[in-house]
Amino acid sequence: MSEGDQIMRGKVYVLGDNIDTDQIIPAEFLNLVPTIPEEYRKLGARALAGLPDEMPPFVTDGNDKSEFSIVVAGRNFGCGSSREHAPICLGAAGINAVVAETYARIFFRNSVATGELYPLESAARLCDVFQTGDEAEIDLDSGIIVRTATGERFELKPLGPVAPVIDAGGIFGYARKTGMIS
Repeated sequence: MSEGDQIMRGKVYVLGDNIDTDQIIPAEFLNLVPTIPEEYRKLGARALAGLPDEMPPFVTDGNDKSEFSIVVAGRNFGCGSSREHAPICLGAAGINAVVAETYARIFFRNSVATGELYPLESAARLCDVFQTGDEAEIDLDSGIIVRTATGERFELKPLGPVAPVIDAGGIFGYARKTGMIS
């Protein structure tokens, strides 16, 4: 999604409550450096590699991108350690947004700081509504997510003043854009 484009469309990957950073990116991959393009792609290939085996694959073998572009989850998404690799690997895999009931504060802050994805919150328990593989559309301007197959619309909480930081590609992009740094 480019700056100014406030509509996201794509397939949904559904998760439950308490998805921790070890499930998002296992510790064995934390030696990958996101600023090195080859290693950034490897991070994408390992996104959600810590999920239980019974879950459908998020990134299929031999790929570094997922067929999914939206994650829908329950409460406390991104709990656990403070690794900034968690939102980075999801962004590297092609995720534009995570829509959860609530976030661990550090995951939310890291999502904003890196600008990798939009951490959106919904008052509704969408992980009980959506199924993995559903198509969805998110309109950031109106704060709505639509389940395409049924037309069901759900309200999202506004991002408020952090939205321009994410739009700019994270804290450093925002600081450059606003003249805080050159």
